[in-house]
Parts: sequence; structure tokens; C-alpha cells
Amino acid sequence: MPHIPLLTLTTDFGTSDGYVGTMKGVILTILPVAQVVDISHHIAPQDVRQAAYVLYTAYPFFPSHAVHLVVVDPGVGSARRPIAVQTPRGSFVGPDNGVFSYVMACEPVEALVELTAPHYRMARVSSTFHGRDVFAPAAAHVAAGISVADLGPPVTDPVGLPLPRLEIGTGGIVGEVLHVDRFGNVVSSIGRLEWSGTGDDLVLTPAWQKLGPRTRFRAAATRVVVGRQSIDGVCRAYAEAERDRVLAVVGSTGHLEIAVREGNAARQLELSPGDPVVVQWV
Repeated sequence: MPHIPLLTLTTDFGTSDGYVGTMKGVILTILPVAQVVDISHHIAPQDVRQAAYVLYTAYPFFPSHAVHLVVVDPGVGSARRPIAVQTPRGSFVGPDNGVFSYVMACEPVEALVELTAPHYRMARVSSTFHGRDVFAPAAAHVAAGISVADLGPPVTDPVGLPLPRLEIGTGGIVGEVLHVDRFGNVVSSIGRLEWSGTGDDLVLTPAWQKLGPRTRFRAAATRVVVGRQSIDGVCRAYAEAERDRVLAVVGSTGHLEIAVREGNAARQLELSPGDPVVVQWV
């Protein structure tokens, strides 16, 4: 059974203007049978790191023929390159500003090119809306079956974001705040974590393999320190804590989260991306 062409969109455009709809119009003009899925259009303006994280959490749950279009592009109109990346888990189209760093740290790159082929972009290219004129056409053509390698010359030096901190030692783990979601839950770089059966053990397999070995530890025999807060143990679910209590929990992404039951942990603890998160053995 042939695949239905599938594209996803992640941008910082919001939904009050016509930018997202315009890109969808370009895609559907080139490929009318395409299915287009919105991952998020509420990335904070120009926040490449947040976009990289959101993409990292979403792409594994799409089929491998999906084309992921990301337009969070503070360098639009500058010398920054437009690129496309092919991996076994999907194709990715967007600016060469590090937005694909977390994906490329997890997946082998089969092709990485600069988008220069004129017949895979709009005839007239605006200097302020490459999402419409460069990225959307390229993504649509890839979804239609064009090889990423046909879109332009190879890129050997893509821009990369520093990988999030994850240091595993004899006394514990040091990470950082990676993301704050709309509920105020604080997602750390300490992941991916899995519960070992029905027991109390957690197994950490670093999401980015370069950052450390696989580690096993007892959830109840830990202390999580973040900001001025010290938390005993790691929970399986938010519901294990009483209302307004600060807790550490393994979130749906497999990363350690700091949360407040029915509250906002980021606001209450005054935490933001980059702040240290420490797991200590006790």
C-alpha cells in the first residue's frame, strides 16, 4: 500500500497571521494529496533551541517517510544556508542554524544538502519569507518523492547547537533545564529514563550517546536538587504527590521533570532553560 505524502510543520509564526496558511497553500499547490500535520506554531520567537527540543520530542512518533519542515529562522535573508537532511527516521527541511542538532545527534545522517536547485523553490524568493519561497517548496518536493540529494550540493559543516549538559559520575548526575512546557513543568536534560519492570530501579540511556554511559539507579535512593529546592526520590506519575507539592517525575519524553502538582514549577521555583539540575545518590 503506497504511503500518503506526509509533512509536519513547526514554526514560531503563531496563528494570528497568515504565514502558516500560506506555507500550506504552497505545499498543497505542489502536492495536493499531501497530509500536513502541525506540531507547533507557538515556539517562542527566534528560539532555535526550543524548536530543536520540540522537534526532538515529536519526530520519533511519525512514520519514516514523513518530511519535517521547521521554520524558526532569525537569520532569514542573511548568509545562513537553507538545508535538507535525510535520516532513516524521516527528512528535515529548514535553516542551517542548529535547529536539527538534536535530531542529528540521535539519528545517522544519510544526506545533508544546501537548498540551491532553482526548480525546487518559488520563482521569486523574498528575502524575509523563506518558509514560503524556499522551505515549503523543497519539503513538498521531497514528500512527492524527490531525493534530498537532488536539492543541492552536500553540506559538510552544518551549524550545531551545543548538546545539553549531561554528566554522569560516581555520586550522581548533573544536567540542566532543557524546556519549560505550558503547564510550567520543568523538563531536564537527564534522559532518557525508563523504569525497570515494576521495581524501583531507573535506567538512564543518554538521549545523546556522546554524553555518557548507560546508568542504573534506585529512584527512591536519590535526591534531586534544582534551584533552592531539594526533592527526595523520583515519582512515576504526577498523581503520586499531594496538591501543590514539588516532585520529580519521569515525563512522557523519558526525561526527568520537576513539577508542582496542579501548579507551575518554573514560576514557583524561578527556573529557566540552562539552570542546573542535579540527581544525587543517597
